[in-house]
This record gives sequence, C-alpha cells and structure tokens, in this order.
Amino acid sequence: MKTQMFLPVYRAAAQSLAPFSGLFLRRRAQRGKEELARLGERRGQAGLARPDGRLAWLHGASVGEGLALLPLVDRLIGKGFHVLVTTGTVASARILAQRLPSGSFHQYAPLDAPRFIERFLDHWRPDLFLLAESEIWPNMICAVHARAIPIASVNARLSPRSFARWRLAPSFISALLSRIDICLAQSEDDAGRLLQLGAPRVVAAGNLKYDVEAPPADPDRLRALFAGLGPRPVWIAASTHAGEEALALSAHKRLVRQLPDLLTIVAPRHAIRGDEITALARAAGLETAQRSRGEAPGASTQVYVADTMGELGLFYRLANVIFVGKSLVGQGGQNPIEPAKLGSAILHGPHVGNFIDVYAALDQGGGAFVVNDADDLAGRLAFLFSNPRDLRQAAEASRESVAAMGGAADRVMRALEPYVAAMIVSGQ
Repeated sequence: MKTQMFLPVYRAAAQSLAPFSGLFLRRRAQRGKEELARLGERRGQAGLARPDGRLAWLHGASVGEGLALLPLVDRLIGKGFHVLVTTGTVASARILAQRLPSGSFHQYAPLDAPRFIERFLDHWRPDLFLLAESEIWPNMICAVHARAIPIASVNARLSPRSFARWRLAPSFISALLSRIDICLAQSEDDAGRLLQLGAPRVVAAGNLKYDVEAPPADPDRLRALFAGLGPRPVWIAASTHAGEEALALSAHKRLVRQLPDLLTIVAPRHAIRGDEITALARAAGLETAQRSRGEAPGASTQVYVADTMGELGLFYRLANVIFVGKSLVGQGGQNPIEPAKLGSAILHGPHVGNFIDVYAALDQGGGAFVVNDADDLAGRLAFLFSNPRDLRQAAEASRESVAAMGGAADRVMRALEPYVAAMIVSGQ
C-alpha cells in the first residue's frame, strides 16, 4: 500500500471501530486502567464547562509527560490563558489533580476517532494546542489543523528506533508533521530527526522536565514520618520494576550487618504491586510495613513499602540517597530529576537509555553512581552512609547538575510568543 494512503485508511479504521469503544473502555476500567465515572471524556464528552476567554489545550500521554507540561501551564496562565491538560492514564489524572494550579484543569484525552475528536473540539474550542514529547495522533492533529488552531509539539523527542520505523511510511509522517506549526525538540539530535521526517519548523529548546518544580509533600505527614523514624539511616529504592525489589532487599540484608537500624523504603513504579512486594520482603524474613494499608514504619521496621500514588515527594524528603529503578532490569531507566532537585545522591543501574543526557550529567558531576547488581548497590550505600561528607557533596552535586540544565520552559514560551501575540491582536 502506498504511504500516502495511510492517513485516509487510518481515519476510516478509527471511525469504524468507534462504536465498539464502550466495550473497550469498560474492559479497561475493569482492569483499573480507566475511571468508570469518566469514560465519557474518552469519547469526547466534556466533564466540565468551558471557561470564558482564551484556552490553551496541552496534551501528554501519562504521568511524566503531564508533569513536564507544568512549567508551561504556569506561564500560559500568566499570559491570560485558561489551561486544559489532557492525559490518557488514571495515574496521571490523580497526580495532576494534586499538582495543577488554579486556572487549569484536567480531562482525559479523547480516543483518536474522528467523531470523538470533533465532539471534544466543538465543546472546548481551544485557541492553542500543545502536544508533548512523542505524541502523534493522526485524527487529533488533522482535526485541530482543519480548524486553523496553532499546533506546537513541545518537549518533542524521537528515538532512533522510532525514527527508523517512521521512515518506512515517509508520506504518512510528513503529512502529519507538516500540520504542526512548530516542533520544539528536547535535543539537537531529536530536532535533526524531526527535520528529516518532514517537520517544517524545528527548534531545539531543551527538556522541560528540568524546569518542573520538585514534587510537593504534605508537611503534617512529613513531620509524622520523621518523628517515627528518628535518626536511623534511610535509603529509597524508587520507581522500581519487577526484579529490582529483590535486588534492593538483598542489598538491605548485606547492609544490615553493619547498619542494624537501617530502613529501606521501596516505592514501586506501579503502586498496585504493593502486596506482591510486601510478601516478597516478609518471605525474606524482613520486618515490613505497607503504606497503602495505613501502616507506619516503627522502630523495628526494616522495609517500608510505599505503595501509594502522589506521595513520592514525601518519601524523597526522608532520605538523601535514592536508587532510581528501571535501570537494573534493562528497560531504560526512570526519571531521576525530581529526587536530584531535592538534593539526593542518585544510584542507578547501567540501563538508562530513556534519560541518557541527565544521567550522564549526574554521573560526570559526581551526583550519581552506577551500580550493576545487589553487591554493588550494597557497597555504594555502605560507603555513602559511612562517609557523610561524601554523601552531602554528592547530594549537592546532584542538585546543581539538574539546575544547570533548566531554562527550556522560557525558550518554549519565546518560540510560542508569535502565536500568542497574534491572538491578542485578533482579539481572541
């Protein structure tokens, strides 16, 4: 099939599948992947009234992309916009509900079927549309473009693997990118790949994730946890994936020989795995408490399973050495920026391809250290706990490294200024 036919075929296929969306969404809701009470939003039915005045629509796939948009949310509100943020996951909806400022609000993104997109646009009538990272939804982009609404791809990234796949359908991707007014890429490499695929205007603006404020923490909960912990040494295995918890528990058992009052906090990437991790820790003979069951760490607690959503800012403030997961299991690493912003030394495995630039900066600046297995992890923790001066220096280097990489939000806003100015002149 010729690539220029992909777009109408995709549109027809999405339209034909739309009648089955109810069954599809209800099945996802049964698995906890949708909110049953808000399924209408996925079909373009608004859950809120549209506010009067200019409206910017910002879309990101999930938690990371949604949070990366927050610096732009603040700045757009300052320019007189109301801001609608859409994402597609339950976790992102819950976290953004806690983090979005006054003047902004969240809705679930409509499925990429023409009737749902048109219904969504008829209600919200956005004046500006910003797509985050690698989100490329054909019907969404085409429908917004048809209404002459400016489109910007922000924090845009395109991995070499995705680039190779898109090159198999050059007319298709070029037709979509040509409808995007400006692509604001995370790096020069991303910018180059987007230009090669047909994006008409590309600027390397940097990564918005460096400009996101550190995650908040409820002060009363933080005081209560500090009071219960006392002066004991604490470290966190954060955003862990299956297989990494066992390595963290093994490291704990090695460390406890020289640090008998050590507390290991395990904060899995997916909170639903809390029961599984608690059972694993108890099977290893470790005294374990579980956050989602209302349990607090006591004097005898060795492992605390932090299996709640939206509380990482709380736990990050309890320790200044943090292992960031998805890096020992070979899946590309999780984002280390938030714990680094709070002044933590970062430990990570060798597999950090998803965030290669920030890990390189942290490693080179002395704020992060590579560990290859449970022995390495235990050894590095033992060194840092035994050398508080080195731990303090590493934590400060971590904070300074991510601070030096900020500024993308201001560069993005400067690039968007002509579109904002045109709205003001036209009275929109």
